[in-house]
Amino acid sequence: MPAPLPLRPELRGLEPYGAPQLDVPARLNVNENPYPPSETVVADITARVAAAVRGLNRYPDRDFLDLRADLAAYLAGESGADFLTAEQIWAANGSNEVMLHVLQAFGGPGRTALSFAPTYSMYPEYARDTSTEWVVGRRAEDFTLDIGPAVAMIAEVRPSVILLASPNNPTGTALPLEAVEAVADAAAEVPGGAVVVVDEAYAEFRRTGTPSALALLPRYPHLAVSRTMSKAFALAGGRVGYLAAAPEIVDALRVVRLPYHLSAVTQAVARGALAHADELLAQVDTLRTERDATVAWLASRGLRVADTDANFVLFGTFDDGHTIWRGLLERGVLIRETGPDGWLRVSIGTPAEMTAFRDALVEVAGL
Repeated sequence: MPAPLPLRPELRGLEPYGAPQLDVPARLNVNENPYPPSETVVADITARVAAAVRGLNRYPDRDFLDLRADLAAYLAGESGADFLTAEQIWAANGSNEVMLHVLQAFGGPGRTALSFAPTYSMYPEYARDTSTEWVVGRRAEDFTLDIGPAVAMIAEVRPSVILLASPNNPTGTALPLEAVEAVADAAAEVPGGAVVVVDEAYAEFRRTGTPSALALLPRYPHLAVSRTMSKAFALAGGRVGYLAAAPEIVDALRVVRLPYHLSAVTQAVARGALAHADELLAQVDTLRTERDATVAWLASRGLRVADTDANFVLFGTFDDGHTIWRGLLERGVLIRETGPDGWLRVSIGTPAEMTAFRDALVEVAGL
């Protein structure tokens, strides 16, 4: 018999995180941008990668200030955050790794991370992986953040990290700045301090007039705003996420990162994509329009639909959501089974993919 492995007790029996990766005609389960880069973008990024490959015998720039400057410039144009400098930006292999850095720096044994469900299912895993206690409150019935109870919970729990997704995953609900301000004010009263992270992975898809929490950074040195290039930039395979915050927060993340964590190839891909931001983001308006049409269609069929500022729609409710999910899959449409109970989530795809989704749902659910 082999010797037992000394696996951490909290990891025993667990399965790794991941959504199904199935080769079906309409893959609408992981909130990807369905439009690939143009040949012009491909050629430019390929040339940049080739240049990086010629120097792969050397370690990459471990602080990647050029990329961080490019990201700061992008946020200045996208959200008007023209006060940001390269020293206020951090990046990693997807926003998942950025969040893990946050928990490594500000969580840990004897500390608590707090969020409000339903929200992104990876948050408790970041806490688990860093031996941070995980506490979760509840959102309101309409998936908005109920400010009074949230502030009271912060005072009670005294977390060192508070995670807020806006737009929220899986609901698509965006937070008004007043809610972020209330949480940040409450966090400032936590003994020993608390970092508030607003996860804006889907921010580029927000409806006109929906603000970004980036505007609050000058007022709150304990606030951070995370973004990703996986969604709106159509760069999910590039694995680039980033965060904007005060230099003191960024410096703390630099301490816990692994050496040279962002490869020269990844840096080249990200900078190439940023150089073509306007083109890569050109389909965002199309996806917004398709999203709003999907919301209206689902509601017209008598289903409940969550307000969404993201590139996905949460809809329900079903007595047996798994049967609906399975029926769609059998018809070549893959969506996401996610909480809360009875709800399903569909990513916004091309017009042809959304037609396939609607036709399959009518057939399976008898709408």
